[in-house]
This record gives sequence, C-alpha cells and structure tokens, in this order.
Amino acid sequence: MTNIDVNARVQKHRDSLRKAGLRPVQIWVPDTRRPGFTEECRRQCLVAAEADRVDVTIEPFMDEAVKDIDGWTD
Repeated sequence: MTNIDVNARVQKHRDSLRKAGLRPVQIWVPDTRRPGFTEECRRQCLVAAEADRVDVTIEPFMDEAVKDIDGWTD
C-alpha cells in the first residue's frame, strides 16, 4: 500500500467523521516519559494533600457539591 492510498483512506475517514458532525481537536498532554515527570507528579500530589490537610472546609464543601451532580448529564 502506498502513501497515496493510505492518505486517501485517512481523508475518506476524516470526511465521514465531519459529515457525521464531528470535528478534529488537538490536545497536548504532558509527556509521561520525560525525565522528572514522576517526581513532579509526586511533588504536586504532596502539595495538594497538604492543602487538603490544612483546609478543613474543603471536604464538606466537596461533599455538598457532589449532591448537585445527579442528573447533570440528562
């Protein structure tokens, strides 16, 4: 299969998705393979955990907020 065949097939697929009312979206996400990624995740988790520990009002607030979720996708 040549690049032209592959390109045509991909374009046909994209056209059918657009025809179905969809559009492409590009999303950039952190590179989990990058050196230091794991350490940075750990650092941010510890910061968030400490913030939760210090702010005793956040858990009751979140519990209240969750009560409003029922049916939000209906």
